[in-house]
Formats: sequence, structure tokens, C-alpha cells
Amino acid sequence: MALYLLYESASGYGLFLAHGIDEIGQNTEAVRNSVTDLNRFGKVVKLAAFNPFESALDALNQQNAVSEGQMTDELRNFLELSLPKVKEGKKAKFSLGVADPKIGSHIQEETKIPCQSNEFVSELIRGVRLHFDRFIDNLKPGDLEKAQLGLGHSYSRAKVKFNVNREDNMVIQAIFLLDTLDKDVNTFSMRIREWYSWHFPELVKIVNDNYLYAKLAKYIEDKSELSEDKLEGLVEILGDEDKAKEVLEAAKASMGQDLSPVDLINVKMFAQRVMELAEYRKKLFDYLATKMGDIAPNLAALIGEVVGARLISHAGSLTNLAKCPSSTLQILGAEKALFRALKTKGNTPKYGLIFHSSFIGRASAKNKGRMARYLANKCSIASRIDCFSESSTTSFGDKLREQVEERLDFYDKGVAPRKNIEVMKAAMETAANEGAEMDVDKETDHSSKKSKKKKSKDNDEVKADDKENAATNGDAAETKSGKKKKKRTLEEEPKATENGKENGSHAENGTEKKKKKKSKDVEMEDVAAVSDGKKKKKKKSAE
Repeated sequence: MALYLLYESASGYGLFLAHGIDEIGQNTEAVRNSVTDLNRFGKVVKLAAFNPFESALDALNQQNAVSEGQMTDELRNFLELSLPKVKEGKKAKFSLGVADPKIGSHIQEETKIPCQSNEFVSELIRGVRLHFDRFIDNLKPGDLEKAQLGLGHSYSRAKVKFNVNREDNMVIQAIFLLDTLDKDVNTFSMRIREWYSWHFPELVKIVNDNYLYAKLAKYIEDKSELSEDKLEGLVEILGDEDKAKEVLEAAKASMGQDLSPVDLINVKMFAQRVMELAEYRKKLFDYLATKMGDIAPNLAALIGEVVGARLISHAGSLTNLAKCPSSTLQILGAEKALFRALKTKGNTPKYGLIFHSSFIGRASAKNKGRMARYLANKCSIASRIDCFSESSTTSFGDKLREQVEERLDFYDKGVAPRKNIEVMKAAMETAANEGAEMDVDKETDHSSKKSKKKKSKDNDEVKADDKENAATNGDAAETKSGKKKKKRTLEEEPKATENGKENGSHAENGTEKKKKKKSKDVEMEDVAAVSDGKKKKKKKSAE
């Protein structure tokens, strides 16, 4: 049986024929040793067909399809044209060797071409990859490397830019930085407590908060200079007048040693750094909360921003978290305990990162495992809604949180919770209402913009009409005055016919309205002249 090899290179698809190979005597080790020698390998494997890619974009699309185990139309046409045709009802006398079993199974399902993928085929394809530039004619040195480099960059860039709107990486980096800042702030706070306690040891017992302690250390500096004048500042920092007075009394009877001005300056500078780190930690938490509201609003509404971000960072991305079953999500973060339990055949852990949720802490000891399983189920649903839904809403997260609260009441008090179908229907209705409100708001904004544009257009048209009316009124006044002058001249001149001709010539140069009026005036004057002539004839005949 003939064996064809499919090789997907950066420049195109290559089909190679491996002939003279006995299937029974296939030895992977012998092939592995012989592929490095081109003379021996070239006698066994020869190029049957080659289909180059049209462009870099086409190469990227083909590579994406191959990486996902999908056969494109170009690859199908290439295989159907290059491989021997198989008659209907008969078995193929050849097989196609592929590197990836996924694409092999897809090719076999679509085209009925028998495919195989094993160690022997992998070694042959390795030899093809090693000597590929020798098989292709008219291939300049360095062209294949350039194609591989360009395709590798574009493929990696496309993978990095996959799902840009989610920005899971920002959440992962933010939660890592938040955890690091918590450790650093605690370490530095302990250091400043130990450092300043040499000077004012009684302050540690009075003030427990690290941020307030650093603020007080910066404000007090030298305890011997602390007096009633600084009481207002102490009250402003502590927010409690009794504590401020206690600090004053403790400073008067303090057992600490005196520090030099240089030491106090260093303590003050270090306290300032600790305060800045604590303030930056608050800003970073606000940033993480807003990011979680954009990326995973339902998960954040259900379990909180910090725990949700830890789940996303541990899974690698929101998509990976959405693909996890609820049983896996339940023990995320407890992998060591799980494998230790499997190794020692002990009890497996009941919860991982979701233990930090308040729901697990509120449940009783015997119900913690059941509560963790139920909470993991709801977190899995919320993460899938956040990952695959087009619109961003917190309605599902709020309803799922209500379900978890009802489950807690059921475990503690025995109150029967609502059914899941009813809750999901209510969540879908609220989500639809929110979407309708958003659409209405957009339409009103759009209509208001349109009305503003129409008003501006109407104002412009009104102004233009006023200008036109003013111009027409001026023209009408000019025409009226011109007509009066012409009538006077017509009455003064004795010859009506000559005046009619002149008026006709003026009418041709003017508008149509002027023509009509002038022609009427000429006719009236002609009639008056004829009537005067008839009267004169009658007088002569009477005489």
C-alpha cells in the first residue's frame, strides 16, 4: 500500500510519496537514523505535488485552520486533485500520513481518505521538514526561513490579540500585584512598628491599624514635642478624641529611648513610603473592581471581585475558567492537597480558592462541603454567561447570589428555595428589560441629536428665506418705480407704436412678469390712440 505524506509548510502544502517501504518491516529507529542522510532519504521519499499559498494572509488562515484540526477548501481541493482517485465501493490502495491526528480524522470524515498518524509517519515527516528546501525547485536560500519567520510572527500576534475586548490579562496582572502589595505593606508596616517602637513603644497597643500607625509616626516624629497643640491633628488622623488623648498621655510617660534627628528623618521617610503603598493598594483595588465589572460582571456580583479575579488568574483566562466543570472549579487552588490525598488514599479536599468567599464561612461545619459544591456550580454558570454572552449585565449574578443565600437558609432553617427555572426566567426578564432601556436611551440620544440638527437646519433655511424675501422686495420696489417712469414717458411721447417697440425690447431683456404687464400697457395705449383717431374723423365729417 502506497503511503503519502502531507506536510504543511510556511509557503504551502506539500504532498510526498514514500515508496519502497515494507509495512511489516517498518522500524522507527532505523528511519530515525536514516532521515538525516539526504541520499538515502531522497530515494525513499519524493515530492508528488506542491500547492503554494497565495499570500501571507492566506497562509495565516490555513495555519489557523490546521492548528484547530480543520480542513479548509483549499486543502480539500489539493488532496482530491493530487491523490489517486478511489472508485466507489472499493477500498483505497493508499493511505495519507499526517502529523496531527485531529486533522487526519477530519480529512477521513470529509473525504473518506484513509489517514494514519504514528511514530513511523512522524519520523518521515521530520525528514521532510529537514530536507524540504531540497525538494522544492526554484526556491532561493533564505526564502523558507523568511516565510516561517513572518508566519510565526503573524500567528503569534493573532493568538495574542484573540478576544481583545475581554482583557483577562489585565485582571490577572492586577490580582497578582494586589497580593504582592498586601505582603509588602504588611512587611513594611511591621518594620516601621518595630523601628518606631524603640522611640514610642506604647503607641503599638493604642493603634492597631498599620496605615494609621504609619500616619501617626510621620505626624508625631519626636514624642517629647507632642503637646496639647497637636491634639486637633491627632483627632483628625484617629477620628476619636479619647484615643488622641490616650496617645498624649502615653507620650508624657513613655519608656522609649530618644532618637537623633537623622534617625527621625529616616523613620518619617519610611512611614511616608508605607502610606503611599497603602494608598496605591486602594487605587489598585478600585481598578480591579472596575475591570471585573467589565470582564466578568456576573462572577463578580456572585462571589466578589477578589475571589473571582483569583479564579480567573488561576485558570489562566476567563475562557479556560468557563470550560472548567464545576467539580474542577470547586478545588481550584487545592491541587497539592488533591494529589497528596490521591497518593495517600486519603480524603480529597472539599474547596480551594472559593473558601475565601463569605458563603463558605457562614455555613456550618457539616454543610461546608455541600455549600462549596453548590457555590462552585453557580460560579461555573456565571463564568460561562460572562464569557459567551454578547451583552454585559449583572442580573444573572445577582439572581445566582440570591439562590446561594436561599440555599444557606435552607441548610440552617429548612426554608425551601426557589426552583432554578423560575430564577433563570426572572434573570432573563430583567436582562431583557435592561437591554430595552439601553436601546431606548440610545434612541432618545440619537433623536435629540437629530432634532438639534433639524433645528439648526431650519434656522439656516429661515435666515436664507429672509434674505431672499428682502432681495425680492427690493427688486419689486425697483420694478414699480421703473414702471411709473415708463408710463410717464409713454404719455409724453406722441407716437405709441414706436414706444411699444421700445417697450417690447425692454421686456425681452426683463422677466416674464414684466413682459405681461408691459404688453398690457401697450395694448391700452393703442386702444386709446385708435379711439382718439375715430373721434377726430367724426368731427371732420360733421364739419
